[in-house]
Amino acid sequence: MSAPEEPRGPAGYDKYAYEPFAVTVDLAVLTLRAGALHVLLVERGQEPYAGHWALPGGFVLPDESAETAARRELAEETGLADVTGLHLEQSRTYSEPGRDPRMRVVSVAFTALLPDAPEPRGGGDAVQARWLPYDSSRPLAFDHDRILADAHERVGAQLESTCLATAFCPPEFTLGELQQVYETVWGLALDRPNFRRKVLATPGFVEPVPGGARLTGGRGKPAALYRAGPATALHPPLLRPTREGRPT
Repeated sequence: MSAPEEPRGPAGYDKYAYEPFAVTVDLAVLTLRAGALHVLLVERGQEPYAGHWALPGGFVLPDESAETAARRELAEETGLADVTGLHLEQSRTYSEPGRDPRMRVVSVAFTALLPDAPEPRGGGDAVQARWLPYDSSRPLAFDHDRILADAHERVGAQLESTCLATAFCPPEFTLGELQQVYETVWGLALDRPNFRRKVLATPGFVEPVPGGARLTGGRGKPAALYRAGPATALHPPLLRPTREGRPT
């Protein structure tokens, strides 16, 4: 008498017919420090790529969603305490064969922006965590160079059509500080009066803080303070200039 066949699932689906693979998360966390774009990186303590810098991340556990895993890994590897309220945006999925020498791994990438830069510390399987300037952060482990470059390009494009720039700013900021966000991410100098005019003419982009002002150094009166407005999209968009100064 032959043994009964193993159940194949709905419509004869055989889950054993496919090679298993792992799912990971990787986080491109960006901030501005001393007028330069910085990225949060960890030094790997285990092979592969032990001793190399990499984006924070790790394997998704069986009982986790990708976003839950991203927040857990960020807290474990960098020591950033307040990650529950951090806005994470899922950016892309990376699934090329051979991107991880251990096994087939599919990674869900997230991008996060911080208005300030608390000092991280290494934890979990990370030897250390550090904010490093974006322009000198590579080469990174795995395909993290590509993930980071894609995140940077995505953020730069979103600055044109959304209010994302205020996520880099403190709760109250000057228009000069907001302009610095655009200039730093885009890598371009912007005309101050023109930028100010466009921002203030865009409904819901920023709101003045009643009676708020801040000394910004040098001579002259204090700069007015603003906070993020209720809008999420920019109408019209704030297009980045070309190197010649004309909008793209």
